[in-house]
Amino acid sequence: MRAVALVSAGRVAVLDDWPEPPCGAHEVVVSVRGVGLCGSDLAVVGGERAVPALPWVLGHEAFGEITAVGAEVTHRRVGQRVVIEPNYPCFECPACAAGTTAGCTSRRAVGITEPGLLAERVAVPARFAWPVPEEWTDDDVVCVEPMTVALSAVRTGGVQPGQSCLVVGAGSQGLLTCLAVRHAGGQPRVIDPHAGRVRLAEQLGAVAVTDPHQRYPVVIETSGVPEAFESALARTAAGGCLVVIGQSTQAAKVSTFALVQRRLTVRGCLIYDHPVGFAGTIAALDAGLRPGRVLRGRFGLAQATEAFAEAGGVAGKSWINLVPSPRGSAS
Repeated sequence: MRAVALVSAGRVAVLDDWPEPPCGAHEVVVSVRGVGLCGSDLAVVGGERAVPALPWVLGHEAFGEITAVGAEVTHRRVGQRVVIEPNYPCFECPACAAGTTAGCTSRRAVGITEPGLLAERVAVPARFAWPVPEEWTDDDVVCVEPMTVALSAVRTGGVQPGQSCLVVGAGSQGLLTCLAVRHAGGQPRVIDPHAGRVRLAEQLGAVAVTDPHQRYPVVIETSGVPEAFESALARTAAGGCLVVIGQSTQAAKVSTFALVQRRLTVRGCLIYDHPVGFAGTIAALDAGLRPGRVLRGRFGLAQATEAFAEAGGVAGKSWINLVPSPRGSAS
């Protein structure tokens, strides 16, 4: 079968002879229909995040249809349309026992510590294959995982109805965060040096910030750029909360004087917890949230190398459509 893999430093290729996945007793095999591209995928390709071996199958934001179920699986069936939750906690450590599975020190991260999902068929633990309605568009379904990250960040910041929230960075995760702020009843404000991204954020209901001195009760930093973190901290109002989901290994400058004098709270927000994260996102889509509106770059499997090369410059989110579907588009 075909799979998209990192085959050497910085080189992505479509492989035609990847082995078929065996189906374990507690697993399902999913025929993958689409995979979204994420900043962490680009970090793997760029060498910023090391992977265990080469070639390494990429991707973690996937959906598809179940084609086989393991001998011990009773709650999933062949033919179900599912979206895959790509973080597998151990369920045994103190963090898991407390319900904060994002902090699991033994968590298996698909595409990083576990082989990715950008293949025609993949085997995944059945409990992490979430059934979704047939009527949802492919665009919306492929965005479920990053939308879960965005909704988790907004909950962490405690965004209230009617409250202004500044989103720093209008890449794909920033755009989804703007939608999450609106879903919570807040008023998204956005800054980004890329004019095309700002225009797209405005189309999604955000307001571009022009006043460099305006401060906000909740600020969410999505870009991972150290200078953006510094700007985000400066724009957080006294007594406010800065939520950080963008990651960088480079140090950012922080004034403890400003932190203390303005009584700021800084919260790192890593992915989401199982099962409440995905369950909440699926409920939000049931209630009318349409994350697929952020999609702009659409590529076929044969164009995967091009998709990875162009994803960083696209205003909006990119995805790879392995099997064209009649379900159409959300945009």
